[in-house]
Amino acid sequence: MTSEFDDLLESALKTYQNYFHLNVTGILDDSTIKQMMIPRCGMPDITPNNTKSKHTKSVQVVDMDTLRSVCSDAFKKWSDVSQLTFQEASDGASANIVIAFYSGDHQDGYPFDGPGRTLAHAFSPEDGRLHFDAEEKWSTNPAMDQFDLESVAVHEIGHLLGLDHSSDSNAVMYSGIPSGTKKRDLAQDDIDGIHALYGNY
Repeated sequence: MTSEFDDLLESALKTYQNYFHLNVTGILDDSTIKQMMIPRCGMPDITPNNTKSKHTKSVQVVDMDTLRSVCSDAFKKWSDVSQLTFQEASDGASANIVIAFYSGDHQDGYPFDGPGRTLAHAFSPEDGRLHFDAEEKWSTNPAMDQFDLESVAVHEIGHLLGLDHSSDSNAVMYSGIPSGTKKRDLAQDDIDGIHALYGNY
């Protein structure tokens, strides 16, 4: 390895450690590795410009009644703290937001990687796509090897509304969530973020 590579790696590790409130050493230590291994949202912590692309066929993992109920509750979390309102579209062609389950490469530039790492991703306004990894074990009452669909939906809806990841581990917009965990309620950091974008109500 070159000295330039070592310097770049150390700098990247320090940036990562600082973002996640770890001890900033620039060394790939146990706490940094542990943080990197937490299953997470597929969107980067520093968001590049996203381009909209056509997507391929979706697969259904959760029955429609459950998905409808979970998404309704997740959208309500955001409407309860803002002036935003959401209504289910009668057909996908007129929808501003489209929710689907995909596996692997689904032609949006963010391929899913199978169970346990990238759980979902969503694109900020005006794109409006929210994709869940169909290979994850989804539940509304997750066991230790399952992920809570509503917790992840609340997080991804935050991205749909324009929020980036938070470095506050209590926030819904924090990038990672362990299996078996419910994190459905917005933290003050989430509320402050949505108010910064859309104003107080």
